[in-house]
Amino acid sequence: MDNTPETDDRRAAYRDSGDPAVIESTETFLAHRNLLFTVAYELLGSAVDAEDVLQETWLRWHAVGSDQIVDSRAGLVRIVTRQALNRLRSVQRRGESHVGPWLPAPLPTAPDAAHDVELAESMAMALMLVLETLTPTERAVFVLREAFDLGYDEIAAAVGKAPTAVRQIAHRARRHVAVRRPHRAVSADQARQAADSLRHALETGEPRVLLDVLAPDVVLVSDGGDGRAATRPVRGADRVVRFIVGGIGKSKAAPTYEPVVVNGNAALAVHTDGELDGIMAIGTDGARVTGLYFVRNPAEPSRIDSENPLTLR
Repeated sequence: MDNTPETDDRRAAYRDSGDPAVIESTETFLAHRNLLFTVAYELLGSAVDAEDVLQETWLRWHAVGSDQIVDSRAGLVRIVTRQALNRLRSVQRRGESHVGPWLPAPLPTAPDAAHDVELAESMAMALMLVLETLTPTERAVFVLREAFDLGYDEIAAAVGKAPTAVRQIAHRARRHVAVRRPHRAVSADQARQAADSLRHALETGEPRVLLDVLAPDVVLVSDGGDGRAATRPVRGADRVVRFIVGGIGKSKAAPTYEPVVVNGNAALAVHTDGELDGIMAIGTDGARVTGLYFVRNPAEPSRIDSENPLTLR
């Protein structure tokens, strides 16, 4: 749930109510909070929206009464999934308020999250972009099954479908994702080395050095709400280099690049004139950089100063 004073006061009131059932219900929710946040973020691609959904989930959890639910974890996942699906279905096309393609809001995570290969792969920008091409129900079924390893009966209860229908949806979603997602997972060390190589190349400002670290078929996706984004993905090393050299750092001081971990993966925080300009997430095949996902929308990377605890279990 969010950390506004109003929310903190309400949570404290529940804890201090003296009612054992209410206290237990609140503690149960908090015990699963990181899991619920991760589910909501994977479905929505926005930490702000995920926190709003957690607040709605918490209120519904108390309204239902946890004593009426046999499996607390399953019950909470069911509620948060339904709230996230409601939000997905009600929002207008994400791209309408953006210049260029929509990208998930980069989520700062602890450095050790990069060593959880399963978590890092499920949260990678490249995969989350693929998930955007699924319907809301397909996305929920795929995420709950593939990332969180929920059973078909549990997923069916969460999305309001029969288990047989969920199996069909899961098969269709897996097939859709399989032909679009990057297939080669890399270790945290390989990803960090790729980020370090890219950082060095960017700091030199030399196109030839950049070409050495980029795969020939590299793709750059840039998202920004202030007119500085590419209106479509930039494909090919030569074009990506021209975009980077011409599009980053139009200021008196050269940009600086800080290694960070977002979504459990290596990334660079780009600063110009001492201000955060954006977050550049990195995809790699273990040898060269294959994907760059550059979020320049000021509203998106504003959470870079705080790490977000994530879990798939």
